[in-house]
This record gives sequence, C-alpha cells and structure tokens, in this order.
Amino acid sequence: MRKICLYFQVHQPFRLRVYRFFDIGVSHDYYHELNNRALLQRIARKCYLPMNTLLKHLIERWGPDRFSVSFAISGVALEQMELYAPEVLESFQELYATGGVELIAETYAHSLACLKSRREFERQVRLHTEKLKKVFGAVPRTFRNTELVFYDEVAQWVSAMGFSAMLAEGADTLLGWRSPNFLYESAAAPLRLLLRNYPLSDDIAFRFSNRDWPEWPLTAEKFARWIRDLPTDQPLVNLFMDYETFGEHQWADSGIFAFFEAWVEELLKNKEAVFVTPRFVLKALEPQAALSVPAPLSWADSERDLTAWLGNELQTDAFESLYALEETVSAIQDPAIERDWLRLQTSDHFYYMCTKFFSDGAVHKYFNPFSSPYEAYVTYMNVLADFMQRVQEAIPKKVPS
Repeated sequence: MRKICLYFQVHQPFRLRVYRFFDIGVSHDYYHELNNRALLQRIARKCYLPMNTLLKHLIERWGPDRFSVSFAISGVALEQMELYAPEVLESFQELYATGGVELIAETYAHSLACLKSRREFERQVRLHTEKLKKVFGAVPRTFRNTELVFYDEVAQWVSAMGFSAMLAEGADTLLGWRSPNFLYESAAAPLRLLLRNYPLSDDIAFRFSNRDWPEWPLTAEKFARWIRDLPTDQPLVNLFMDYETFGEHQWADSGIFAFFEAWVEELLKNKEAVFVTPRFVLKALEPQAALSVPAPLSWADSERDLTAWLGNELQTDAFESLYALEETVSAIQDPAIERDWLRLQTSDHFYYMCTKFFSDGAVHKYFNPFSSPYEAYVTYMNVLADFMQRVQEAIPKKVPS
C-alpha cells in the first residue's frame, strides 16, 4: 500500500513597521503590532482553525494508523499564537493530542543561520525543540530546515544533534533520473532523507485555483488517480506545502477544503494508500540510495536555490551586516536584545528584498508589507542600525584592574 507523507509548514514572521532614519536611537519599537496581530488572526480564521478542525475529524474518523500528518511550527509563529490568538495554539495542542500528528524540529526563528554560523544554527534548533517540549510535550526526531534548505554540511550538523531524518526538496538537479518517491539517505551523514514531490505538491499549493492551468479544475478523483497511476514500485509520496495553502493562499470558496477531505476519503475508502508521518516512514522503508548535495538546495521558486533570499546586493548586505553582530550579541545577557536578535534573523525579512520578477514575482508579494524591495531594505537597515547601537551600549564593561 502506498504511503503518503503530508507535511505542513506553519510560520509567520514578526513584520517590521516603517522605521525611518530619524527613529534610530530614539525608538526601539521595530514591529508592526497591529498588522502582525490582524494578519495572524485573519489566517487563524481562514486557515488554522478550520483546517485543524478538518484534520482532527479525519484522524478521529480513520484513526492515526491510517491518517496522520506532520507539522513544523516555527518558534516565532508559536510566539504570535501565544500573543494574538491563544485559541489557535490550543487548537494545535488538541490536534497533537489525537496521536495523529508528528511535530518536526526547525530553527526557532525560521532563519538562514545554517549559511553563516553552526553555533547559532544549533542554538536555535535547541531553542525550538525546547519550545515544542514545553508547549506540546513533543520530542522531535525529524528535522526540517528553513525553506527546506539542505546540503551535505548541514546534514552532518543535524545528524550530530541526534536527528534521524531530514526533509529536503526533490529537485531535478539533485535527483536526475531518480524519483522522489523513495526514501533516501545522506551520503555525508547517517541521516535519512524524505524528498518533496514538488509537481504534485505544487498542484495543490500553487495551481489549485488557477483557471489557466490545463488541469483545472483539480478534483479529488483526478488527484487520487494521479497518485494511483504512479509506478507501483514507488512506495512513498511526500507532499510538503505551506499550511496557509488551505483557506489563505487558496480561499475557501475555491473548494480547497472540500477537495482535500474528498481526496483523503477517496484513497482511504478504497484502501489504496495510508497517510503517514516521517517517523513511520523510517520504520517501514529502507533507503533507495545515498545522495550527496554539496551546494545548498531549497524549495523556493523555479531555481530551487538561495536566490529568493540572497540573490542581490541588498539582501547580501543586510544578511552579512546582521551576522557580523553574532559574536558581540552572544556575550550579552539581555532578554530584549535576545528577542530582537532572533526576530531579525527570520528569513522573511530578506525575502521581502527580493528583486526577482517574471514567473516568481507574484510569490514574493504575498504577505509582503513593503511596496518595494528597496523599502524593505531601507527599513531593515534602519532597524539594524538602532539594534547595533543597543548592542554596543549593552556590551559588558571591563572592570579596571
């Protein structure tokens, strides 16, 4: 019986307010409180609460042995739930209590720390696992890096931290003639790899309500047939997507909720598949092959690389300026500085500075509070200038001998 691994990414950043040059040294209020609150509550109403209810219904109807799902919920998203929508956090806790959910570890701030600092990367992973333990009582064994960024060195770090598996993008440049519908392992470390089937994942996440798509409308029967028609020797289909796909990116009136429920029912009633989590996959399957990934891959855009975050001089300057502070910040014991250090590392800030257009342009506008990449850059650098001042002022003073 074919195994379908559903993974959902849950993340929202603390978006910055318009922070001007004349605010530097005057105001340390960086975040657009009203916008962050309103957005999270809107997404909760349109996506998190109704989709959690649907998943809970499906788990209870079919049992966690036949229908289970996995989530990575960033630490900054959990913070926003605690601040702005505690009923959403309670809803996720109830969903986890069904026994049909596996929680996956990631970097606390949904950061790209793996590209600059192993120390900061591992610190954030520890912070995130501690948060999952505190909020859910969960001890994750699977890891998912921010935006599925993966390469050999980070596989070695993740394995050394005790994780058994990692999620990655089933990019054509990685797989070549191979299929993503197998379990793989890293050639660089004892770590199993679950690779995203990006065509099928994106059929739901990006193309579902696109009337110009030749396959529109996507029905439950059609999608079940596509799964059914895969070669019989391919035992695994990894469908990874943003959780906001349901109700936010694809609105409720598109039929996305009804489609998802009907598709699950179609496969389960005919006993054609079982919906599993990474933990189950590791018990049920052996790796098909070892894969080496010397350069970072991600799940972003058509290139599946890092250019969505580090593809221009604005992004590179902001990124390098931020991480130049790491050594100094690490010596400071100040909760407010620690909070802002984490929040300013969130990858979304660099994503908003992206100047890519053409086929990927619309993607970079979603949830973007800025009118242009240049406004995003100037705002971020103004905030960073103020943060630098605070960091310098907080450096422990040496006592004269």
